[in-house]
Amino acid sequence: MSYKKLTNPQIAWRAAQDIDDGAYVNLGIGFPEMVARFQPPGREVIFHSENGVLGFGEAPVDGEEDWDLINAGKKAISLNPGAAIFNSADSFSLVRGGHLDVAILGAYQVAQNGDLANWRVGHAGVPAVGGAMDLVNGAKQVIVVTDHVTKDGQPKLVESCSFPLTGVRCVTKIYTSLAVIQVRDERFVLLEKLKDISFDELQSLTGAALHIENEIVDLEVPELES
Repeated sequence: MSYKKLTNPQIAWRAAQDIDDGAYVNLGIGFPEMVARFQPPGREVIFHSENGVLGFGEAPVDGEEDWDLINAGKKAISLNPGAAIFNSADSFSLVRGGHLDVAILGAYQVAQNGDLANWRVGHAGVPAVGGAMDLVNGAKQVIVVTDHVTKDGQPKLVESCSFPLTGVRCVTKIYTSLAVIQVRDERFVLLEKLKDISFDELQSLTGAALHIENEIVDLEVPELES
C-alpha cells in the first residue's frame, strides 16, 4: 500500500469544513460526534442531540462533568449560550419536521443510489434501527463519515446494500478514509481523493463505479492526534 489512509479525526475534520455557518446539525453516536471538535474558527454550528438538547458545546474537562447534561451517546456535554433543553417527543418533532440542515452518521454500507445501512450486520448490531431512521428522512442533507473499506478489506461503498437499511436514497455525501464522494443521480461522483492513491486503486476498493464529472481535487487534511 503506497498511501496512508486518513484517521477518524482527519475524516471528521474534513467533513466539518463543509458545514455551513448557522447550520443545525445532528451528529450520530460514536465516530460522527468527533465532527464537533473541528469547527472552523468564526463559524457557528448549532448541534442537536435527539435526547432533547439544541446548542450543546464542547465536552467538559475531566472532573467537571455535570451528568445531568449528556448527549444521545451518554457522553457529558456543555451548553452554549442560548441552548435549549426539551423532551424527546419535541426533539423528534424537530427532526421529523425537517428543521435539521444536516445529519452526520456512520455506515456499514452505502449504496450508489444513496441507500444507507448502519445499524445491523447479519446477527450483529443493535436490536433496532432507532432514531437514525427519523434522522435520514428528516434532515435536508445526510452525510456519512466512514472508513472506505471494512476491517477485512471489503468495500463499504457498494452497488446495493446487503444489510438491513436505515434509509432509502437518503445519503448525499460521503467522507471516507480515502476520498470525498457525492451521491448524485444514483451514482458515486468522485470529488476528492488522497494524492498518493491512483483512481484505479481507489476504484478497486469501491464496490460500485466511481464517476468523474469535474477535475478531482487532492484530499488534504492536517496532521491530527487520534
